[in-house]
Amino acid sequence: MDTRYAISEYPDAASVTKQLDELIRKPIYTIREDALKKYEEDYFNKKCVKSRDMIDKAREIIPGGVQHNLAFNHPFPLVFTKADGAYLYDIDGNRYYDFLQAGGPTVLGSNPIEVRSKVIELLNDCGPSTGLFHEYEYKLAKLISDNIGSVEMFRMLGSGTEACMAAIRVARLATKKKYILKMGGAYHGWSDQLAYGIRVPGSKWTQAPGVPLHCFRHTMEFFPNDLNDLERKLKLNSLRGGTAAVLIEPVGPESGTRPLDKDFNKGVEALCRKYGALLIFDEVVTAFRIGMAGAQGYFGISPDLTVFGKVVAGGYPGAGGLGGKKEYMKYLAAGLQSGGKGKHKKALIGGTMAANPLSCVAGYYALSEIARTNAAQKAGQMGDRLIKGLQALIKKYDLPFVAFNQGSICHLETVGTMHFAINWSRPWEIPGVLKATSERKKEMEHMGAAYMAEGIVTLAGSRLYTSAAYTEEMIDDVLTRFDRVFANVAIKELS
Repeated sequence: MDTRYAISEYPDAASVTKQLDELIRKPIYTIREDALKKYEEDYFNKKCVKSRDMIDKAREIIPGGVQHNLAFNHPFPLVFTKADGAYLYDIDGNRYYDFLQAGGPTVLGSNPIEVRSKVIELLNDCGPSTGLFHEYEYKLAKLISDNIGSVEMFRMLGSGTEACMAAIRVARLATKKKYILKMGGAYHGWSDQLAYGIRVPGSKWTQAPGVPLHCFRHTMEFFPNDLNDLERKLKLNSLRGGTAAVLIEPVGPESGTRPLDKDFNKGVEALCRKYGALLIFDEVVTAFRIGMAGAQGYFGISPDLTVFGKVVAGGYPGAGGLGGKKEYMKYLAAGLQSGGKGKHKKALIGGTMAANPLSCVAGYYALSEIARTNAAQKAGQMGDRLIKGLQALIKKYDLPFVAFNQGSICHLETVGTMHFAINWSRPWEIPGVLKATSERKKEMEHMGAAYMAEGIVTLAGSRLYTSAAYTEEMIDDVLTRFDRVFANVAIKELS
């Protein structure tokens, strides 16, 4: 098992949390209105004309003009037509540093030839899908099992959302319990029951319009980094049938934006064993980015089930899966039963395009290349360099911003939108929290637009994924561009 990891030094979660607490108590620091207007006029309106025209047309037939939640909207989404290594190119020919990384899966960088050539070879020989078994289904599953210690069996699915749904069904079948506990603020896809407590801890159902409240009957949330709160909920559930599973993001909710203490996962694992709940690790972002052994390898945890996302298909479509111990994965069996002993109910899951040849070939060669080139650790080193540089710039301009990283998962918090929480014992505060998060999200968009105009593509203006395609020289150039943005930041004027 490859035990090289992207994290050279785990962040002090208590220190980062204290900084974030201070950030949301301060006035909003954001790009000055005159500077934002100049970016809009000189860059977006002059250099992104084809993007603007296409988005205007797209709005007529696509809701909001875009298909992806990751697309930036201020002053309008840009249209990207090329991805290569550390760079993205838009339809107008402008080049950008890519820190979105398709939401995290492209640890090697975008569109590597080592993977692309194998995909092209497959398309020439087989085509993208047959609906029947392909040899690379086995090769990919074996590669994942060989590297992730707790994954004795693996089942390919179409997305991380599907994998989370499947994990819950398996947990309920295996334990014969109903309740699911998730960490408040965590994102586990957009299925009905897991939209509970999404993004903002304590938000319960408030961020899930369109979902009937009865869908949340057996879903609960506990506060991040709070083992006492988790145990209280587990005790409560033990009086009414028990908890089937605890579902967590191992570096913290929303990919570590609210970081966890390094020993927190150990505490969660112990509580799961104590109360008979399955431990589900959502490694959609962390698997093969933290290291080939995943976050569970880094933290020394053996979860019962592990959720995977786009990385298992190398960033290609058909990108998700569920892995785990045989005693639980048997509830997903679709074909022949190993040994033919014992009967049990099976979780209803499906997916016509799951484990298609294209996805499996791309995933196998992408993961093989990550291992061969030590890409996770290289990407982590670039993340360290980026964050140290950002911290120096924050100090240079005396800004309240917070920058930290878990290896190649980097965070630049300028307004702390996701650090708010809702306390239902003080209901009179809830409208203020919702108003503050809305206002600060708008300023995230403005900062993100400034980054984009400087040639930096980020995730929501606050998260940046580095890849092995980056060099020290590239990171230093990126920091020069951030410097230009930070020079134009000031306290937001009251309207």
